[in-house]
Amino acid sequence: MSADVYRRGDDGTYETTELGTSLRGDVPDSGREWLELDGPIGRGELAFLRLLDAVRTGESVYTTAYGQDFWSDVEADQRLADSFARRMAAGLTWVLPELLARGDWSGVRRVVDVGGGSGALLAAVAGAHPAMRGTLLDLAAPAAAARERFAAAGLQDRCSGVTGSFFDPLPPGADVYLLSNVLLNWDDDRAAAILRRCAEAAAPAGRVLVLEGLLDVQTDQTDLDLRMLVYLDGRMRTSRELDALAAAAGLRRTRLTDLRSMRSLAEYVPDPS
Repeated sequence: MSADVYRRGDDGTYETTELGTSLRGDVPDSGREWLELDGPIGRGELAFLRLLDAVRTGESVYTTAYGQDFWSDVEADQRLADSFARRMAAGLTWVLPELLARGDWSGVRRVVDVGGGSGALLAAVAGAHPAMRGTLLDLAAPAAAARERFAAAGLQDRCSGVTGSFFDPLPPGADVYLLSNVLLNWDDDRAAAILRRCAEAAAPAGRVLVLEGLLDVQTDQTDLDLRMLVYLDGRMRTSRELDALAAAAGLRRTRLTDLRSMRSLAEYVPDPS
């Protein structure tokens, strides 16, 4: 069985295929880091050796394997943090055009990107809307990386990266609070707590946008669902399950858009009832 990374020419020499080229480290959106066993994804995949324990208990086994949870492990090693940030930014490549085209950004003047990583998403949205200002909130390493990205894109006057936790009160009064691939990293109680913080900050007139895959919209998500369990105690959800968490946090859904790039965009507003 061949993986088709290389192909042999008629003269007996070998060259990389399109797949092989995508695994080079010097090409845009390289997939090389997905396969590095000592990188953040590789370390997580090795934790799958304890998959049976995770399935039996419903709890992450990453801490058992490495002595600390996934986020602490990545945050403690700058190499891992940088690698993870690149992977998350590359993963947005396919979703950004649809998000910009089909998301409702009319009248949005201020966005808070909650747990926004290294800033690729906020930079793209703010870059497409010159009147928009943005704040990214995340752990120290990604917030610092975001500030560098904003400066490189000439957005430092409109976008800032601040260190903080989405379990604490968020900067209030923004038009949009954006959660991109955040809630699936957490169990129901903590995901609801994050949504509650967004609802508090968004009230009375802001919106909360949740960008992630949903099991009843984007099918064939079993592998990612298992990764969330093994790595993080998290899980993927259906749209109904997400709505239930949002309702418990004081939000109601107004719109659900299938972005056809393995993600949905769910829009919520504070529910005064």
